[in-house]
Amino acid sequence: MNEPDSTAARVVLWRALHVDIDAPPHVFDDRIGLALLNPDANWRERGDMNPHFTRPFRASIVARARFIEDLVIGHAQQGLTQYVILGAGLDSFAQRRADIASRMTIFEVDQPHTQQWKRKRLIECGYGAPDWLRFVPVDFEAGENWRDKLIENGFDATKPAIVVSTGVSMYLTKEANEALLREVASLASGSMLAMTFLLPIDMADPEVRPGLEMAEKGARASGTPFVSFFTPSQIMSLARDAGFIDANHISADDLTQRYFTYRTDGLRPLKNAEELLIATT
Repeated sequence: MNEPDSTAARVVLWRALHVDIDAPPHVFDDRIGLALLNPDANWRERGDMNPHFTRPFRASIVARARFIEDLVIGHAQQGLTQYVILGAGLDSFAQRRADIASRMTIFEVDQPHTQQWKRKRLIECGYGAPDWLRFVPVDFEAGENWRDKLIENGFDATKPAIVVSTGVSMYLTKEANEALLREVASLASGSMLAMTFLLPIDMADPEVRPGLEMAEKGARASGTPFVSFFTPSQIMSLARDAGFIDANHISADDLTQRYFTYRTDGLRPLKNAEELLIATT
């Protein structure tokens, strides 16, 4: 099936919903992902787009996207030239921030069918596929190694990179997450990993716990169950054991402090749900 999976599509729609219905200034403004997805005209009427129910979830989605984009841009301005997006889906950094991206090499890693679909949509929408944007198709189910595929597509293993993985770790076993951490930790000195992880659901705030339980149930029903949950101390310990020199936890409170403090509408990301690990080599 040559289209992005439902999870990637939902992320794009929540980003668009933020721009549509939340008051400015918007934490993150991504309309290009919506253009690529080109959903039915009534997409806002979907059950998982309910403005009230999705409020903290879409806040979390745009908060993590903004944090990572700020991180990437900051390091690019300091001279970093390689950006790897694992499970890239409908990421639109290369199109929205071509001023920065064109000075880097962006490696988008995803399943082959998703990459074929995205390349086609980028061409149809007039964005094209410049040489500095590399599509790296990896068939994870067949056991292909994403790092080997990166090198085949021009990745320079002697230079540092920033590697991003969002919304992926909960679908991987603990062993697969450990393997991912080891792979990134073995990159050139000065490399960085930004990865989201899901805390145990019973740690989440009571008012959003039903939504998380519903998401977990839906993931299980669709054949992609949540299998890994970590506390902040656990994920940082795994990162250090994998070989990272430094590991830090970015909490929902940290994101709120950065991007939501001056909002008067009460929009805030989920607390103790999906948060971020930042680790450096």
